[in-house]
Amino acid sequence: MDLQLLDQMLAARGEPPFRARQVWAWTAGGASGYEQMTNLPRALREALARELPFSSLTLAQEAHASDGTVKALFRTADGRPLEAVLMRYRDPPGRRTGGRRSICVSSQSGCPLTCGFCATGSMRFARNLTASEIIEQALHFRRLEESARRDIRTRPSTPNGALPAPLTHCVFMGMGEPMLNLDAVLAACERLPEVGIAHRRTTISTVGWIPGIERLAECSMPLRLALSLHAADDALRSELMPVNERFGLSEVIEACRAFYARKRRRVFVEYVMLAGVNDRYEQALALARLLLPRTPARPPGAPRSQAGAGRASIFKVNLIPYNPTDSPYEGSSREAIAAFAAVLARHGIDATVRLTRGRDIAAACGQLAVRGA
Repeated sequence: MDLQLLDQMLAARGEPPFRARQVWAWTAGGASGYEQMTNLPRALREALARELPFSSLTLAQEAHASDGTVKALFRTADGRPLEAVLMRYRDPPGRRTGGRRSICVSSQSGCPLTCGFCATGSMRFARNLTASEIIEQALHFRRLEESARRDIRTRPSTPNGALPAPLTHCVFMGMGEPMLNLDAVLAACERLPEVGIAHRRTTISTVGWIPGIERLAECSMPLRLALSLHAADDALRSELMPVNERFGLSEVIEACRAFYARKRRRVFVEYVMLAGVNDRYEQALALARLLLPRTPARPPGAPRSQAGAGRASIFKVNLIPYNPTDSPYEGSSREAIAAFAAVLARHGIDATVRLTRGRDIAAACGQLAVRGA
């Protein structure tokens, strides 16, 4: 719901301030409508249903992938399209927590930045989303999972510990550049713990928009930062991501180092693997050198240490298998990705290969786009 309109409506009716907190508590807990809010007077519930839409977004379409991923297409009140994704992960062997539930949310309808490998960049940019429109994406999936949990509870054969987990993680890696809408993004982040997602499990991704990185470093919430890098030299990065012409590699990396110095939280580096473009040995080596800590000057006569030895990087690299879009690129082979990761590991850089989710419904990384928008 539009929380500002809620406050205005309740104030106009002369309702006490705690009514807004009651409505929000029900909403954040997974209620699907005002009629479920049984600690509100019936007259107030009926007035809310008449005058204030329960959701600030309209669900236009929902797609379910074979791996359990769910993609939702929403439209705002003025018809702007956006997509968000719920990713479900199973428990590792021996654990019974219900699995991880991670959501990928959008901060804009479309994106003004035209990264060549990203489907969203081909959309026409519409506008920034409001804080209510951002948090509503999380609320939609909270309601979806809450409904699934209620259904499972009714099954007499359900063993203890088999209930799916509520939402656990949030990444701002959907449509748009979050740092260009940071006021609304941070306002939504303030509400996420009440939906079940801790600030420490919330990650804001950026193409390297330095003013946003600097502002995020001063934010009191312990949010994580992810940098969409995708190349370790300026020429290639500018070709893939035109924003690099404005904020070059060295400046962006220094901003990330300053973020770490202020927050003491490692920075994730996103690196999509493109066959023959950015996946060669020398490019892995250049990435490792870019991300390693700065080495103090070596005293004369001191022995040379092995590259990366004893120096922990503040960066963790996520190697992302390329997911098909309408771009001219092709994804690197599994062997090339494994070899790239091995080079990083040998030089002291922690790297993992991202598990692809939702590719069969175009919900994977880089695939979010609304046709014709």
